[in-house]
Amino acid sequence: MTDDRLAPGDLAPDFTLPDSGGRELSLSSLRGQRVIIYFYPAAMTPGCTKQACDFRDSRSDLSDAGFTVLGISPDAPAKLARFAEQEGLSFPLLSDPDREVLKAYGAFGEKMLYGKKTVGVIRSTFVVGADGRIENAYYGVKATGHVARLRKDLGV
Repeated sequence: MTDDRLAPGDLAPDFTLPDSGGRELSLSSLRGQRVIIYFYPAAMTPGCTKQACDFRDSRSDLSDAGFTVLGISPDAPAKLARFAEQEGLSFPLLSDPDREVLKAYGAFGEKMLYGKKTVGVIRSTFVVGADGRIENAYYGVKATGHVARLRKDLGV
């Protein structure tokens, strides 16, 4: 499944997904901005909560540096709304229940989980440039420490 992975220079697949309030958001509507898209397995799980809170805590620095953050998971909008409210998340969480966007980004497929092969969401992050092209692609990232590494790579 690694041949579906995106690399710097690739055009970021466009998408339109509902946010936690059911409003549609399209990547193309953010053209001209730099966007950080991160894919995570499930809202309200320990690792995903840690990662979301790291993005929340870094949001003003990322925003000041010109980045918009989007989180995408297969969760339903209602669950995303509870997650955002519970953790004070102020960036859009998007619902991809059919996993079409996850697959388009190579963020869904075979992975190792507790030493066993399984199929699911591959925790991944992408930086999309103002021109709509992938600047950075990170696959199989760890929930803890990833945002700090991303900030370092981006000079934020």
